[in-house]
Amino acid sequence: MSRSKELSDVRSIRARARRHIERGAVTESYGADREVVLRLLNEALATEIVCTLRYKRHYFMASGLNADAAAAEFLEHALQETEHADRIAERIVQLGGEPDFSPDDLAGRSHAEYVAGRDLAEMLREDLVAERIAVESYSEMIRFIGDGDSTTRTLLESILAVEEKHAEDLASLLSDFAPPKEPVAPKKRAAPRRR
Repeated sequence: MSRSKELSDVRSIRARARRHIERGAVTESYGADREVVLRLLNEALATEIVCTLRYKRHYFMASGLNADAAAAEFLEHALQETEHADRIAERIVQLGGEPDFSPDDLAGRSHAEYVAGRDLAEMLREDLVAERIAVESYSEMIRFIGDGDSTTRTLLESILAVEEKHAEDLASLLSDFAPPKEPVAPKKRAAPRRR
């Protein structure tokens, strides 16, 4: 679909606004596939809910030396993921959709997995993996939506920035709790004997 670079006259805008008023914020100029955007947003909503639940578990289960710093980070991230879920649900409604909070298939719709983690280092690793998944998923959604829905794109960009910060925070904490293993140098082979 080719888009004109010309601006509409005010009368045309007013006339178009009166048509299909039941669509709310979705006007004729909406350029994305609304059904696909709603599906992506519901997947993002499920991801944020799963991440909230995992972070809350990690907050309560964090124990051991220096666990207070990790627990504080887990709680902060849980609250921010809840805020993301709320903002995504609000956008779904603005687009005339229904946010899917059903627990029945929540994990299946989520891009990130719910991994409990046995110890603090594993919790940090799993949360970092989930944040990396979120970063990649949101980046792809943003590219896919492009200019077709600038409001949703802007929402996802703002969430992406927070997810990138979460990943940075977790990588830093993980290096404090579980320093990376030194790579093992390959064994040198003995030179063949000459006869």
